[in-house]
Amino acid sequence: MNRKLLASQVEEELMDYILQEPVNVGDKIPNEFELAEMFGVGRSTIRETVKSLVSKGVLEVRRGDGTYVISTNRLEDDPLGLSGFTDKYELALELCDVRLMLEPDIAALASVRASEEERQELKNLCDEVERLYLAGENHLPKDVEFHTCIAKCSKNHVIVKLIPIIQSAVITFVNLTHRCLKDETIETHRAITDAILRGDSAGARYAMITHLNYNRQMILKLKQKQSCE
Repeated sequence: MNRKLLASQVEEELMDYILQEPVNVGDKIPNEFELAEMFGVGRSTIRETVKSLVSKGVLEVRRGDGTYVISTNRLEDDPLGLSGFTDKYELALELCDVRLMLEPDIAALASVRASEEERQELKNLCDEVERLYLAGENHLPKDVEFHTCIAKCSKNHVIVKLIPIIQSAVITFVNLTHRCLKDETIETHRAITDAILRGDSAGARYAMITHLNYNRQMILKLKQKQSCE
């Protein structure tokens, strides 16, 4: 069977295993050898399967430790077709460039168009991301919700259609950086939220630029480190 087709089939079986076992968020899955034996395939197929689920925000590979479940919800069927990118650092940079084109103005729109109920939801999400970060727990799903909420607050139907780009970018960034920007993320999320809550469009725009610039600089730093290894 074509290896990519086989890997896709094994991906579904591995997701079924994670959901039915169940393997909880934060738990380690069996190692490469054990998975190959479980599903009756070669290790190369397992590596491809794991790589795909990492790109979809389900798994996280921790070098020298193992592979962990960080979410049980996939970004549905990879709508942007980004799982085929082999250089994840370059992908993260390109996604960050797109975010810089979009999200500062999205935040500015959200600051003047969000309802009181949406502002409260955004504040709650900001608080929850901070709590999870400080507790050392998986913050990724709530981080995705935070940025999704801002996009929805813009009340622009085209922007809502672009939400998968933002979600893919957040997932890719978090999977690559492993909490490297904890303090910066907490601080800039709070600045974005506070600006939107007070209806400060310029403040929301600049706070989002600051947030995304921190992300971009970290990706560049990690990419350079990887090229030197």
